[in-house]
Amino acid sequence: MSVIWSEEGKATRAQQLLGGARMKRMTLLLWLGVLFSLSHAQLSEPEEGGEEEEVVLFTTPTTKMAAATSDFGYNLFRQLALRDPPTSFLLSPITISAALTQLSMGASPEAEKQMYRVLRYHNLQDSQLHDTLRDLLSSVRAPGKGLSAASRVYLERKMRLKLEYLNVVERQYGVRPKALTGGARDLREINDWVKQQTGTKVDRFLSSALPRNAGVVPVGAAFFKGQWVTRFSQSGKMENFQVDGDPATQVPMMQQDRYPIKLGLDTDLGCTIAQVHMQGDLSMVFFLPDGVTKNMTLIEESLTAEFVQDLSNTLHPVQVDLALPILKLGYSANVLPLLSDMGLSEWLAQTNLEKITAQAAKVSGVHHKVVMETAPEGSQYATSAHPSDGQLLPLTFHVNRPFIFLVRDEPSGALLLIGKVLNPRDLA
Repeated sequence: MSVIWSEEGKATRAQQLLGGARMKRMTLLLWLGVLFSLSHAQLSEPEEGGEEEEVVLFTTPTTKMAAATSDFGYNLFRQLALRDPPTSFLLSPITISAALTQLSMGASPEAEKQMYRVLRYHNLQDSQLHDTLRDLLSSVRAPGKGLSAASRVYLERKMRLKLEYLNVVERQYGVRPKALTGGARDLREINDWVKQQTGTKVDRFLSSALPRNAGVVPVGAAFFKGQWVTRFSQSGKMENFQVDGDPATQVPMMQQDRYPIKLGLDTDLGCTIAQVHMQGDLSMVFFLPDGVTKNMTLIEESLTAEFVQDLSNTLHPVQVDLALPILKLGYSANVLPLLSDMGLSEWLAQTNLEKITAQAAKVSGVHHKVVMETAPEGSQYATSAHPSDGQLLPLTFHVNRPFIFLVRDEPSGALLLIGKVLNPRDLA
């Protein structure tokens, strides 16, 4: 699968980082190789003189769809980082994908084509695209995964909406696009619906009323509180969290010795990468730069579905002294300007939604809010045995400075959440 970016002119640097992702396996494991016995390290090395076998990462309609929605999310993440580099933020891209896909069902063929390119659907060749996305959404919202998500299209009533569009979206995705009546009533309607869909966890989705001529308003919201597979025995102790250019701030931490994770070091990106398993076949992946905010941009540019899937296949299982901040994060934004930068500016200037209305229609906003919590609970206790599998020295992984993280569905590879945390208090 080729690496596809929303801005072709910016692909060169990223492709240099990604083009040899599988051949960088020893780079990722260089540091760990010093800490492992020779016999263990040899298990990860290709035979001398041999070539590394090419691995096809995405082979089913579901995994291909998950890769597409993830790449849309990574592109959206990059655009947000470019707009405001020194800011912490949090996104649930799959909920935005779902709302925009519902909207695309009302677009003209040319408009749909433009939207599919931004959503990264254009290379899927999936005649059952909507069925595949519906099934993927159902899978990642299954009980036990900890994700509550809500995606819907709101439409100004005076546009004389076509009944067939409302019906086809409801049949496909189980949610009916909603006609707006105008004024404060719409604000209450949207906020109440999002609150209900997220188990009351996403409150005050919109903080102010929509404009008088709201036109078309896709919305996406999510609440996530996953459970770790391995619990933390120590929790709540206030520790220093380094902040770039400012004194350290105090944040509550959870900690556990000999915690099982997958770990690696990427010397090109200048960061340590840790994958921590969660219940429901999820994982949280942390990218921790070597210095405070050092190389954040390089990490941001490297992220694609292919790169992250390859990471998951190459990181080493180890036991570490693990310390993570206890997170209670919330973030909301109108991501419409980001979509314009990603290639929808022409369509947004002259929106063609012929299957929704015969009248001119404008998208006034694409509103998004996500709330996330982490806690020390887990279903298993960390082992008290000494490190195994050839590990010679104790390792530590303390997330006590700015980091980037992902929450990922392992069976499909779908990106559920992505965040950049420069200071946890920024998103409290």
